Amino acid sequence: MTLEPVPLIIVKGVSKSFDGNKVLDNLSTTIVSGKPLGLIGKSAAGKSVFIHMLRGSKDYFPDEGSIIYRINYCESCRRAEHPYEGQPCGVCGNETTLEEVDFWSLDERDPLRQAVRNRIAIMLQRTFALFGDKTVIENLFEALGDRMRENKKVERAIELLELVGMTHRTTHIARDLSGGEKQRIVLARQLAKDPLILLADEPTGTLDPQTAEMVHDTLVRTVEEDNIGLVVTSHWPEAIERMASEAIWLDAGEVKDIGDPATIVEEFMQEYDFVRSEDVETGQPIIKLTNAKKYFFSVVRGVVKAVDGVDMEIKEKEIFALVGLSGAGKTTTSRMIAGITPATDGKVEINIGDEFIDMSVTGEAGRGRATPYIGMLHQEYTLYPFDTILRNLTTCIGMKMPAELAKVKAIQVLRSAGFPERDMERILYSYPEKLSTGEKQRIAFAQVLIKEPKIIILDEPTGTMDPITKMAVAQAVVDSRRDLGETFIVVSHDMDFVMNCCDRAALMEGGKVVAEGTPEDIVGYLTEHGKLDEFKDGGSA
Repeated sequence: MTLEPVPLIIVKGVSKSFDGNKVLDNLSTTIVSGKPLGLIGKSAAGKSVFIHMLRGSKDYFPDEGSIIYRINYCESCRRAEHPYEGQPCGVCGNETTLEEVDFWSLDERDPLRQAVRNRIAIMLQRTFALFGDKTVIENLFEALGDRMRENKKVERAIELLELVGMTHRTTHIARDLSGGEKQRIVLARQLAKDPLILLADEPTGTLDPQTAEMVHDTLVRTVEEDNIGLVVTSHWPEAIERMASEAIWLDAGEVKDIGDPATIVEEFMQEYDFVRSEDVETGQPIIKLTNAKKYFFSVVRGVVKAVDGVDMEIKEKEIFALVGLSGAGKTTTSRMIAGITPATDGKVEINIGDEFIDMSVTGEAGRGRATPYIGMLHQEYTLYPFDTILRNLTTCIGMKMPAELAKVKAIQVLRSAGFPERDMERILYSYPEKLSTGEKQRIAFAQVLIKEPKIIILDEPTGTMDPITKMAVAQAVVDSRRDLGETFIVVSHDMDFVMNCCDRAALMEGGKVVAEGTPEDIVGYLTEHGKLDEFKDGGSA
């Protein structure tokens, strides 16, 4: 039976400040079942703050306003159901009563508040909360819990894996998945919880565009079929246009506009443009891969050829891209270059001075000589939570210099990472938890820059960035190469970013390099093989 959409959450004039800085200002909206609400805006616009507020996360209570959840409540098993007249409890079958729960006015132990929390599912940016030692399907079984019989649990797990396109990874160990594959399993786990509300903060931030579009379609279809409430943020404006029934444009906590997604996206995109890389004279090869291989062995899967015979040279001062869809082998290749994952066979060499160092050789005479000159920004980066950003950029990472010089250096790299001058004091003395995910990602980039490495590896650097922030990071890469002579390896599936930022690129599929040349050459190859749309960022111009 198809159910009519009904209001699930009524938001009335909510505002929130941290340390005197208003991050959300008088936001009102109604979230309706089966009608996705999209949030769009630059980094630090307030999108993630609103998501955490809806979830009831500690420290995100509104300074003003209220959040009202409308549910049918079962006194017998303390379960929340959709707010339809006569809706029975889905667990015990008993009668329920319609309640309007003023979420933040209740104590955390209040049964009504707990009933609401139990029916909220959430996906956070770049958070891959999986049981690393368990298989993919075991992760799904854990999320399904004891709500159904074993045979039904298997059916539901397979159904969820089909929804997110991961049936081919059913028996894989979770820790061996790529970042994009992990994100899809996280989504499947959240849907397994049978939520009334799904809060999705950049749910496809680390996915290639083709996979992201599949996940977007899955979310919309699931929301409509199961009548779920969905609040979604995305750095891809076109994703908001495709997915949302209504959109809110946030800017520094204020509502700039609310209404039709296509209209909101068009207005937002007027502030967006890409930079172009400039010609720089490159030097001699600084990185060499010769028949480089990385094989893993799994009892379940046998031999996994993550990287399978790669030959490659990267020159000093180049901005070089490793391009590929999720699971292509590009991240493993970058980890081999960084000395984190030694090659199973073949060679990975880094030039230090006048000598090439074999990165498979351990100790100070081997890769230990090269690793101090390599900086890497991982997909799953972390900051020190109990230290200010200034300390995160200096003493926390072992920088020893006078305090004034440290601050000057920190401001320099923050500027290079795309922060405007007016935000410097606020950023320097903030703690990570007070910053948006986009801001924290740029802080992590600044942590790499401040060490002035010769080689910088950026693993999906634009994964959860809005287009305007992405433009700033592209500019930071180009400027850093020009000013400091650094060599960049950009691991990405975003061909728009690669086209505007990189000199050369290698396209990887199944652990092999299938094409290499200028970004234009790679686009030509993708076009010829009918694959270009798989690499087009939905938020690009």
